[in-house]
Amino acid sequence: MQQASPATDLNLSTSDQLFTRAKDLIPGGVNSPVRAFRAVGGHPVFMQSAQGAWLTDVDGNRYLDFINSWGPMILGHAPQIVLDAVAQALPASLSFGAPTRREVEMAELIIEMVPSIEKVRLVNSGTEATMSAIRVARGYTGRAKILKFEGCYHGHGDSFLIAAGSGALTLGTPDSPGVTEGVAQDTLTVPYNDLAAVAAAIEANPEQIAAIILEPVVGNIGLVPPAEGFLQGLRELCTRHGIVYIFDEVMTGFRLARGGAQELFGIDPDMTTLGKIIGGGMPVGAYGGKKEIMDQVAPAGKVYQAGTLSGNPIATAAGLAQLRYLHEHPEVYQQLERTSALLADGTRQIAAELGLHYTVNRVGSMWNVFFTQQPVTDLASAKTADLDAFGRYFRAMLHRGIYLAPSQFEALFVSTAVTDDLVDLYLTACRASLREAHGL
Repeated sequence: MQQASPATDLNLSTSDQLFTRAKDLIPGGVNSPVRAFRAVGGHPVFMQSAQGAWLTDVDGNRYLDFINSWGPMILGHAPQIVLDAVAQALPASLSFGAPTRREVEMAELIIEMVPSIEKVRLVNSGTEATMSAIRVARGYTGRAKILKFEGCYHGHGDSFLIAAGSGALTLGTPDSPGVTEGVAQDTLTVPYNDLAAVAAAIEANPEQIAAIILEPVVGNIGLVPPAEGFLQGLRELCTRHGIVYIFDEVMTGFRLARGGAQELFGIDPDMTTLGKIIGGGMPVGAYGGKKEIMDQVAPAGKVYQAGTLSGNPIATAAGLAQLRYLHEHPEVYQQLERTSALLADGTRQIAAELGLHYTVNRVGSMWNVFFTQQPVTDLASAKTADLDAFGRYFRAMLHRGIYLAPSQFEALFVSTAVTDDLVDLYLTACRASLREAHGL
């Protein structure tokens, strides 16, 4: 069995020096808030390299990784097929600002793998994809308001920072300064998994709602699956009231199934946003949907959206290599299902044996443990978790060489590089860390 080589102290010497320097140069010392470790204590670990299931930090310590760059490393870090594709693309230049063959091939592959998408536009991030999607929905319907769900995170666009999840929730600031009252008034929020609340919101705002956007499986308040009938109920409400139904599959797309969550649950949204995996680790995003909606986008239509680096040749090379592999190897999803079940079920069993009975939620290769005995179905129930206990557990796992998301309110992601012996390594560390976190 491979062994992790955890640090002897959480304040890693080189990481600590880098963080001290960074705090004088970068807001909070990090370029994305959830990296800051504020929710779990200590200083962030600065990484040097990664291979397969393993991360190596700047001090040479190794960690078994369950973040996987927040999802895209579904084949593990630095898979050879992606590295080869990037190496082949590099000599031709890093950017053209002009169309390339791979953009067409990427669009063809996305449309083949996700049947609800008839046309697609490549962008540079998941945030850019979701911002663009709601703009198109507003242009298509002629309506101003959108409806989102409490705790769902759709990037840092103004409309999405009302009752947001992810880092906004972790830091306790879900409603960000800088978001105007007008934007807030055009953003309706209701609890996730509450179909009656959605129906009431629609009734209170007749013919005013352009789009309903949601994570079909929530990954930004921890992992929360949709209740039975919830996604289909939303589909029916959107059809009845002429509302554009948007699946934010930036996390779930091509991870939960080849066709994403919509394939897994048998739902046909009007629009879909994508990211993460379609770049193979490079910055990328996309939004797509029904032809009549996407034809509103310039230059075909009047809804303007542009990006100099959209369809970047290196990002599309990396993404195409990974997507083609997933398309051609459906057994990947069977492997991920089995491995993820071993991790989640094993965690649940260990907690129960220790008398903790914590809630473990999982859908495919996304999962996490909530430090609460209450079932977690929405933001309110997620907030019942014991955050101090989670922080102690996180630090104990990091000390044992297991790299988890530094927040109770984030999902974990499994890669194909996690083998059975690494599952055993994780479970051994999990048992010891839960005991340490609770003084057992």
